[in-house]
Amino acid sequence: MRLTSIFAVSVVSIVAPLPAAPTTGIGIDRLDPALDGLIAPDAQLERLATGFSFTEGPMWKDGRLWFSDVNGDKMRAVDPAGKVQELIANSGGLANPPAGASIGSNAMVPAEDGSVLMAQMGARRIVRIDGKLNIHPFLADFQGKRLNSPNDLVYARDGALWFTDPPFGLFNGMDKDPAKQLSFNGVFRYAQGVLKPVITDLKLPNGIGFSPDGHVLYVTDYGPPGVIFAYDVGRGGTLSNKRTLIAFPRGGGGGADGLKVDRAGNIWATGPGGIRIITPQGKVLGQIRLPEVAANLAFAGDGHILYITASTSIYRLRTKVAGVLPRYTR
Repeated sequence: MRLTSIFAVSVVSIVAPLPAAPTTGIGIDRLDPALDGLIAPDAQLERLATGFSFTEGPMWKDGRLWFSDVNGDKMRAVDPAGKVQELIANSGGLANPPAGASIGSNAMVPAEDGSVLMAQMGARRIVRIDGKLNIHPFLADFQGKRLNSPNDLVYARDGALWFTDPPFGLFNGMDKDPAKQLSFNGVFRYAQGVLKPVITDLKLPNGIGFSPDGHVLYVTDYGPPGVIFAYDVGRGGTLSNKRTLIAFPRGGGGGADGLKVDRAGNIWATGPGGIRIITPQGKVLGQIRLPEVAANLAFAGDGHILYITASTSIYRLRTKVAGVLPRYTR
């Protein structure tokens, strides 16, 4: 595995000297002057670690970025210097997984008790990881039927867990897979021991996040077409006023995948060609371009460090605006 920091004036090697990678496709497109208040004009994008099969589900914990190597079926962590450690093998929880299938773990989120909740795409469930990295069952079914393939997770301000449940982990045709038991691809809310579907009309629900005040929910639908929808959130997690925040243009690598929100309310969303920074009104302020597909992202540390999980690599960018950190970040 090669570890390096690039896209600056000089190349800093973590393990051994490496040539600078090509910068084709790298850049920040500034479509509105307001982006300068979020990302400094001289900000530099770094590639912190590389050599993975498909990275996803980033989460900052105890001074390191935890992430899933989905097709590698492993959960790993990388520190700010670029040192990578494997934390859990067979993180998708599926025995004898087929080669090349998206059956590893995906999103992770810190829980109130200090443990971590993790989406296992292969095992089609959410599990709890304790302080010794032991895995415990958490959620696996709804009304006696197995979940599709939990993907992304977020805690709301009231402590309820919300997650998307597309069929990406059903590797025999997704919606056509005979193993699929639910009639919909949904968004669920789990509170006080009760699991409830709150959205059931999306094709492939994927990324999920809340506005800083918790009054607006954002959900990506991978589609096609790729769309980010916004919903008003009422008491008890009721949703209303569904509307399109942005519809992604076709073309470019990647699709409507993970998203995060900054403290000013802007949405940072992966989509074809990179990451778009979008106002709550749906105006695109700019785009971060990568040379590979961007799958997800996470604000970390003091909230001013943005980590991006992409096809083979982990990227890092310093931001002027702070991101909203997970509710139970420690």
